[in-house]
Amino acid sequence: MKIVIIGDGKVGHKLTTQLSEEDYDIVLIDQNEGKLKEAVNNLDISCITGNGASAEVQRAADVPHADLVIACASTDELNMLSCLLARRLGARHTIARVRNPVYYKQINILKEDLRLSMAVNPDFAMANEIARVLLFPDASKVETFVKGRVELIEFAVKEESRLNGLSLAEIYRRYQIKLLVCAVKRGGEVYIPDGEFVLQTGDRIHVAAAHQDLENFFNALGKRSSKIKNVLICGGGRVSFYLAAQLQQARMQVKIIENNYEKCENLCEQLPDATIIHGDATDSDLLMEEGIEDADALVALTGMDEENIIMALFAKMKGVSKIVAKVNEDSRAQMVEELGIDSVVSAKSVTADAILSYVRARQKTIKSANIEAMYRLVDNRVEALEFNIYQECEYTGVPLRELKIKRNHLIACIGRKGRIIIPDGDDHMETGDSVVVVTMEHRIHDLRDILR
Repeated sequence: MKIVIIGDGKVGHKLTTQLSEEDYDIVLIDQNEGKLKEAVNNLDISCITGNGASAEVQRAADVPHADLVIACASTDELNMLSCLLARRLGARHTIARVRNPVYYKQINILKEDLRLSMAVNPDFAMANEIARVLLFPDASKVETFVKGRVELIEFAVKEESRLNGLSLAEIYRRYQIKLLVCAVKRGGEVYIPDGEFVLQTGDRIHVAAAHQDLENFFNALGKRSSKIKNVLICGGGRVSFYLAAQLQQARMQVKIIENNYEKCENLCEQLPDATIIHGDATDSDLLMEEGIEDADALVALTGMDEENIIMALFAKMKGVSKIVAKVNEDSRAQMVEELGIDSVVSAKSVTADAILSYVRARQKTIKSANIEAMYRLVDNRVEALEFNIYQECEYTGVPLRELKIKRNHLIACIGRKGRIIIPDGDDHMETGDSVVVVTMEHRIHDLRDILR
C-alpha cells in the first residue's frame, strides 16, 4: 500500500514512524529539508522537499499512483487544497487534518466537494477522550468499541485494592461479572494475561466490559468514585471549547481559566453557561481563589507540557480526585504517569490512532473481516482492534477453545445483534459479529492473522 504523507509535524512524524514500521510504502513531503534528512536517516521512507499543495511536488512523490494521501500540514487550508489536488491527480483516497471549528462544523458538506475519504480534528478527538474519562472517573483511560456498547478502560491496582494478590481466575469467580482483563503493565513489562496471572500493587490493567458491568465491578470493589460535577479547565484553546460544550451537555459545571483576553471574550460568547476567568492558570493563588480544592476534576490544557504538568501536580497536592493533563511529548507523558497523574492525553496520539485505524481498514488483501476501530494501549505496545466479520470462513462457527490462537493474542469480546459477549472457550464467532482483539503484534489486518 503506497501512502503519501504531507507535513512532518508532530502528527505527520508519528504517523510516518508507525506506518513505516509496518512496512507500508511511505513518501513524506515537507518544506523543511533538515527535518526530512533526519527522517530519512531514521526511517525506511522516501522524502520529497517542497509544498504539498504543488502539483509538481505531488507528481514527484508519485501521488497519481498513491493508495492514500494524508495531509497533516500546519494549516487547514493547505491540507484541504492538497487533498483536492491529490484526488485530481489520481490518488485513490485522501485524509485531511482539519482543526478550525468553523471548517469542521461543515466538514460533511466540504468532504463531498473536496472528495475527502476522512477528516480528522485532533482537538475534537482529544476532547472526546477527556470527556470519556471524566464521565467514568475510576478509569485513567477509556476507549469504546461496538458503537459505544463496550468500554476498554485502564486503571491502576492500588495497595488497598481488593484485587491485590488475586489471580484473574479468582477475580472472575469471586465477582461473577462479565469482564475480561486484556492487558497488564507491570514496571517496564507488558503482559496479555491468562487466568493464572496474579495482580500486584502498581499494575496498570486494561479491562473490557459493557458499561453497566464495569459500574457493577467498581461498586463491588468498594472504590466507586462519586460523579464529577465541577470541572476546572486550565487553558482556553479549541480543545477546551469542545470539551466544555460536551461536559455542559452532561450537566457538569465548567470553569475555564485563560490568559489571553481575546480568547476569553470568544469563550464567553460561545459558552454562555460556563464561567470564564481571565488569568494565569499557573498562578497557585489564582487557582486557590477559583476553588481548586472544591473542584471534582482539573484538566490542564495549555499549550505547554511543562505548565500542564506543574498544574496537575499542584492539583494532586490539593486533593483533586480526578486530574487530566495534556502532554504531547511521549517521554514526558511516561514520566508524568510515574508521578501519579494517571490520565495523560496527546492530540498527536489520538489523531494518529484514528488515521491508523482507517489505513488498516483499507487493506483489501484478505476479505473475511475488516477493521472498524483501532487503539494503541500501554505506551503503543498493545493494540485493541475491532473487526466486523462479513462472510463465513474457517474460524466462524468454531468454539474458541478449538481455534489455535497465537500467544499474546486475545479475543476480548464479541458484539452480536446488540448483545455483548465476554467469551469463554464454548463461544464462537459468526457472520455479522463485531469482534474486539487485543494483541502485542502491530501487523494484524484480519482475524486470520491471530491464528497459528
